[in-house]
Amino acid sequence: MARAAGLRGAAPRALLLPLLLLLPPPQPLAHARPLDTHYHHHVSRGQKPWHAALSSSLASVSDVQEAPRPAGGSRPPRCGVPDPPDGLTTRNRQKRFVLSGGHWEKTDLTYRILRFPWQLVRKEVRKTVAEALQVWSDVTPLTFTEVHEGRADIMIDFASYWHGDNLPFDGPGGILAHAFFPKTHREGDVHFDFDETWTIGDNQGTDLLQVAAHEFGHVLGLQHTTAAKALMSPFYTFRYPLSLSPDDRRGIQHLYGRPRLAPTSHAPTVEPQDGINTNEIAPLEPETPPDVCEASFDAVSTIRGELFFFKAGFVWRLRGGQLQPGYPVLASRHWQGLPSPVDAAFEDAQGHIWFFQGAQYWVYDGEKPVLGPAPISKLGLPESPVHAALVWGSEKNKIYFFRGGDYWRFHPSTQRVDSPVPRRVTDWRGVPPEIDAAFQDADGYAYFLRGHLYWKFDPVKVKVLEGFPRLVGPDFFGCAEPANTFR
Repeated sequence: MARAAGLRGAAPRALLLPLLLLLPPPQPLAHARPLDTHYHHHVSRGQKPWHAALSSSLASVSDVQEAPRPAGGSRPPRCGVPDPPDGLTTRNRQKRFVLSGGHWEKTDLTYRILRFPWQLVRKEVRKTVAEALQVWSDVTPLTFTEVHEGRADIMIDFASYWHGDNLPFDGPGGILAHAFFPKTHREGDVHFDFDETWTIGDNQGTDLLQVAAHEFGHVLGLQHTTAAKALMSPFYTFRYPLSLSPDDRRGIQHLYGRPRLAPTSHAPTVEPQDGINTNEIAPLEPETPPDVCEASFDAVSTIRGELFFFKAGFVWRLRGGQLQPGYPVLASRHWQGLPSPVDAAFEDAQGHIWFFQGAQYWVYDGEKPVLGPAPISKLGLPESPVHAALVWGSEKNKIYFFRGGDYWRFHPSTQRVDSPVPRRVTDWRGVPPEIDAAFQDADGYAYFLRGHLYWKFDPVKVKVLEGFPRLVGPDFFGCAEPANTFR
């Protein structure tokens, strides 16, 4: 039986009192077609649920019940696809993800956008769709390639009212989108309501990125989960940046496995242990980021005027001195294929972002990889790690690499260091002989980090300012400063 999962929306949102559709899972029937008489859009007066459970064998209106009201009053917007059985409790938190019963038998999928929303530029829609698919490809072997003609595996369309699948849209508000699970007669179809106010990156309308990523989870074979803050949770929450929860990753990796390892990589083999259910998929990346107040950062860089701190595969993003909502996230969410952890990072004058790990480096144009991995010997450096990279000067034309007590000057125009023979860090008066990270702020001051401490370097006096070092955590992240600080 073909099944589809859908999102619903309503306006004004402040007055939402949605119904929870408690529907039994449809029973498979051989060669069955969806019947219009089996689809019911149940909305009470003054109430508009955000999501719909769409199926060729939904329960009749008499089977629809209102969900118990949680303590505290009104419920948040939610998806009406049937929730997992009661047996999925917190004791089963490693298995909260729920599967639709099907998955794609291949990992290289194509997609095509048939029609576009009228409010958005086509280029931005294409970019957003690619980002929504990338959250799934980042943690699996799946690849997604856009095609512009013919039948693709995933067919994306923006349609109004009746549009050929017996599941009509209802104009602004109400149903936002629906998608069909794998191994159904319409597998791969994802439909968005053309009449919604589609936006990208703000909450003034319906955010395309979040709705699309949720629907793509369904089209890949995931049902809803009971895990809080999961992308596949039935509750819609506007939250940026978009990322998968550990539960989302476990579910999609249960279906498709983990990303393919590079030929030179050697992942440790983890043998199943007695008494442990091997259905509990171990996460590919650490689930919990390091404590920012205790972290000794691997790298720090000013990128697009914002400050990025890197540690153990995660990144913290500061704008105007404020940590941005939703951070930290995995750095690979921004830069697909980025190794973990990175040793150093910087942005050059052309806007290219360079990352270093061990004896290799990578270059990205924004979030798009353009080079790497490449050996750092191409840059004239010895084959040993770069511990920090500093962009110096208003023109970003002076770049310095640091390792131990040594440093090299790098020339972006020639892509080489000026000499393979390093200079001594003692040239930078007051800077410690070994540093972990370095960056320059908008006022021209340089910062050097080692462990939990940092030193601020005056470009005019060419020495470290008085009163340093200071603690990174309290000054950059508002952490409580220890009562007794030994420096």
